[in-house]
Amino acid sequence: MQQANHKLVSEFVEQIWNKQNFEKLDDFIHPEFKDFSLPPALTPDKEGLKNWIMATCASFEHKTVIEDQVTEGDKSIVKIRMELKHIGVWRDMPPTNLEVLTQGYRFFKIKAGKILEHWALIDGQAIESQLKGASNGCTLPR
Repeated sequence: MQQANHKLVSEFVEQIWNKQNFEKLDDFIHPEFKDFSLPPALTPDKEGLKNWIMATCASFEHKTVIEDQVTEGDKSIVKIRMELKHIGVWRDMPPTNLEVLTQGYRFFKIKAGKILEHWALIDGQAIESQLKGASNGCTLPR
């Protein structure tokens, strides 16, 4: 079970976040799914998740890389790096076409082989700082 849960989360990140294969959402998401990471304007369910990913795609070309993953029983946490290219308005900033990085964590609770709950802590301030710094003529080391 633990290995299957580990794979479920890594495949979810790849298929849904990286490839936007939304037709596969039901393969990963439990019918009672609740997302605790979404902004209040979105419903904390599968549709809210899909809308959030689509909104992210409107602002950034993005790829999530799992740098570390720990799975124990029905819980899995991933340390991620997001590679982003700013292509649309984000936090009232017009697109810059700059490539930026951020890091964060996603935590998943799994039930019956599907994701039941999701929490996330992604460093949005790092994105904003890189975009604003670059617009002021500064570049950050990579």
